[in-house]
Amino acid sequence: MARWFLKRSALFSTMITVMSLVTLSQGDAGDEGTSVRPLRREKRGWVWNQFFVLEEYAEDKPLYVGKLHSDLDKGDGSVKYILSGEGAGTTFTLDDSTGDIHAVQRLDREMKEHYVLRAQATHRHTGRALEPESRFIVKIQDINDNEPKFLDGPYQATVPEMSPVGTSVIRVTATDADDPSYGNSARVVYSVVKGQPYFSVDRHTGEVRVSLPDMDREVKGQYEVVIQAKDMAGQLGGLAGTTTVNVTLSDVNDNPPHFTQKLYQMSIPESAPIGSVVGHIEAQDHDLGINAEMRYRVIDGDGRDAFDISADSTNMYGVITVKQRLDFETKRSYTLKVEAANTHIDKRFSANGPFSDITTVQLSIEDVDEPPQFSSTLYYAEVREDAEIGTVLITISARDPDAANDSIRYMIDRVSDPDQYFSVGVSSAMETNNPLKTASVSVAIRVLDINDNPPSITHHHEAFLCDDARAGQLVQSIRAIDADEPIGGQRFRYTLPPEAQNNPNFTLTDNHDNSARVLTRRSGWVSPSVYHLPITVSDGGEPVQSSTHTLTIRVCECDADGDVSSCRNAEPHTLPANLSTAALTTMLTCGSIVLVMLVLLLFLSSGTKKPFPSDEEENVRENIVHYDDEGGGEEDTAAFDITKLWKTHTEPLSYAELVLHGSKRRHVDGKDVKPNSVKLRQEKQPEIQSLSCYVSQTDANTSGTNANGRNVYGYMLAKLCQVDLDSEAPPYDSLQTYAYEGEGSVAESLSSLQSNDDNELDYDYLDEWGPRFRTLAELYGTSASTV
Repeated sequence: MARWFLKRSALFSTMITVMSLVTLSQGDAGDEGTSVRPLRREKRGWVWNQFFVLEEYAEDKPLYVGKLHSDLDKGDGSVKYILSGEGAGTTFTLDDSTGDIHAVQRLDREMKEHYVLRAQATHRHTGRALEPESRFIVKIQDINDNEPKFLDGPYQATVPEMSPVGTSVIRVTATDADDPSYGNSARVVYSVVKGQPYFSVDRHTGEVRVSLPDMDREVKGQYEVVIQAKDMAGQLGGLAGTTTVNVTLSDVNDNPPHFTQKLYQMSIPESAPIGSVVGHIEAQDHDLGINAEMRYRVIDGDGRDAFDISADSTNMYGVITVKQRLDFETKRSYTLKVEAANTHIDKRFSANGPFSDITTVQLSIEDVDEPPQFSSTLYYAEVREDAEIGTVLITISARDPDAANDSIRYMIDRVSDPDQYFSVGVSSAMETNNPLKTASVSVAIRVLDINDNPPSITHHHEAFLCDDARAGQLVQSIRAIDADEPIGGQRFRYTLPPEAQNNPNFTLTDNHDNSARVLTRRSGWVSPSVYHLPITVSDGGEPVQSSTHTLTIRVCECDADGDVSSCRNAEPHTLPANLSTAALTTMLTCGSIVLVMLVLLLFLSSGTKKPFPSDEEENVRENIVHYDDEGGGEEDTAAFDITKLWKTHTEPLSYAELVLHGSKRRHVDGKDVKPNSVKLRQEKQPEIQSLSCYVSQTDANTSGTNANGRNVYGYMLAKLCQVDLDSEAPPYDSLQTYAYEGEGSVAESLSSLQSNDDNELDYDYLDEWGPRFRTLAELYGTSASTV
């Protein structure tokens, strides 16, 4: 057994007894079985517990913490102690010979509560571990070095006024950083430093409560309460912290309204319109917000029908307004009894009521110089449209409503009657003593209609009739209009005039609904032809008005569906009854002018000649374009020389020389052509010459194809000569030759069907045309024939 003494200080020591442990080890297994080592005790002198050190050590010399000692240490200095872990070498130092541990820095438990260290004893000279490494803890003991703190302060709280004692206001909390498990350093109690006797605080919970009844907001609405928190359970020497609680008393409706005046006097002119504001009254209330809102009403007085009162937008003031028109001459003063009452009443304080008040309002009406007044707001009169000038329609009257009752003068507002049809329309009354005072009234005058306009047929004055129409067929429906407006409505009557009563072609049927129908009396109509049917229409007024109109009926050719297809050159069978000589003359004159204009346009259009074609157009027409040339493609540019097709002779011959050669007469299409009488066409050589212009006469005689005994070449020249003799023919050739080839051609024959010479079948040049013609060269070349 070994003994260790761990000294913390002179006042504290701990003895640790090190017990020897007996270990059991098992040997290696073999053929002969398992050998078991006997149990034996081993001594260990390295068992550690804890060191305790007070925080906030303030002396200059290092603080002794404890001592490390092993029973193997004989005091000869051969044992060396080693310290490692948290704070080793910085916060804690170790004497490696004696094992003394000291704290060289100030310790704060609130920063770190304990330190974990490791200790080991080794041989100083060999470094061999005499004891295995072991861990121990240095724990910092707390002292009361932190005062309580209110982390959420200062506080704001609200409580209704007139709250009973014990009403909770707010709860405050203080926090102490000291160790709550060690002593009373973190045990906090609360007390009121400022704010008594209005408020109190619970000693342990920190809840602030009302401690004085009937606190009135109107007397004092703000309170400042200071709360203290003290540790050490409030004992002497404890640390303390404070905070402030600002308490506001909220308003309740505990005060009734009251008028500052028991009598209000106001005045208003009699001319004030309805809705005009007379004045304001106010009932004061010491409460706030909705607790001070008022409702005003008239509860009595002779002015209840003439005036009204209501609260303004803030519900604080009463606004008196005019309810009906005022008249100084009728009543000059009014009295109102007005009540003001709270709209939100708290029943808890009904004993403080009643929450209303009453006042009296006297209103005086002021006299003003008023304009005249008519006996009616609107006048109505009727007059016939044939009434004579000066006819009396209606009598209007006005008076001066003032006590002076001045005389009235009337005049007309000409804006409503600019044409001055009436001597009165919208009349104005004006006082003779004060012309600025005027009044107006509307007079509605209805003009009664009389039958003074004849009816007339609407729109349809012309109708069309098919030539295959039968008897009784409808030609046209007719309606009439009338500018008059009879009371019972229009009643039109349709008839034929006496001269048309026995009309053999058409008849008129009155439908008795203000319309009529024109019907055919026969069939067998001739197209084109025109008929004129006079029709008389009369109204049912008094006196009767009538008018005669002519309906023009045109007989036309129609298709199978009955639609008009032709109505030209129609001759009228009868002249219209209402068509004058002057009208006919005008119509004929207009027709003649139109005809002359048409003839002139035709003459101008026939004299216009087509313009000569430009050189570009002619050149385009004589270009020879080939699209079927064979060769080696884009890379082969020398396979075929197409210029041979337009290679020229030394002396080109014109068409006129070929046709008119010599002085002989020629016959072209039966015409006798003289050599010197031919007017040649203007020749113009194209930029690319046509092959036909350079064919020799010899070739023309020996080549070509006979058709009906005539040479094709000669036939073409004859046709060209015929065109040349026509002076109105277009000035360019229309004969184009695009494929003239053969024995007589400069290009000779392009065909290989008649070739029998082996020399002509030499295709060795195909080898020079490139890879695209390699297959042809192999088929037709010399090498191919040899093979």
